[in-house]
This record gives sequence, structure tokens and C-alpha cells, in this order.
Amino acid sequence: VQLVESGGGLVQPGDSLRLSCEALPDAFSLSAMGWWRRAPGKKREVVVTVRWETGDITWHEDSVIGRFTISRDYAKSTLSLQMNNLVPEDTAEYYCAAADEPSGTSFAFWGQGTQVTVSS
Repeated sequence: VQLVESGGGLVQPGDSLRLSCEALPDAFSLSAMGWWRRAPGKKREVVVTVRWETGDITWHEDSVIGRFTISRDYAKSTLSLQMNNLVPEDTAEYYCAAADEPSGTSFAFWGQGTQVTVSS
């Protein structure tokens, strides 16, 4: 499975961005997908994961709850992260990842990353 991310960019505080991740050729073999991020000088952290079949969502980063939303388009094998009211602390390289084993916890597939920069 190849993961192709899009949607990053440079925005001002309070702005919104939408990141998308498409699984190629499709996501039908996947058990879970999610978004991670790595801020400058910090370790990569998990933001949110989604069980692909059920759509069950787990938020792992408290600072984005209420500002970010996650959605999946099952037919298009696409996972999207809507980020609203962005703050400078959201600046990071964002990565999409996917798992294909039954537990959905071992994320073996990774996208190339997309940069999100929040700055005035």
C-alpha cells in the first residue's frame, strides 16, 4: 500500500487546513489509518487513529480535540484531517500511516509527509 498525502501549507494562526491521505491502490486491506506529526526538535507523536472498517476514532493528542476533525471516505480509500483554528504549536510535518494486521496497532505503511506551518 502506498500512502499519498496532500494539503499542507503555510497559514496564519486561526486559519484552517485540510490534509488528505489516499491509499493506493486502495484501502480495502487496511485495518487502521491515522495521522502523526513531528514538530521541529521533537519526537513524532500520534494525533489520531481510525479503525478503517468501523470508522471508530481514537484521539491521542488532547491539544487538537475540538479543533481537528477526522473523516474517512471508504469508497475513495481516503482519510482526511480537517484542522481548524490552527495555532503555532501545530507546526509540524504531518504523516499519514496505515496498518493491515488485525489489531490495527502496527502501522507499517507511511506517507512521505506534508509540512504544516502556522505563523503570523
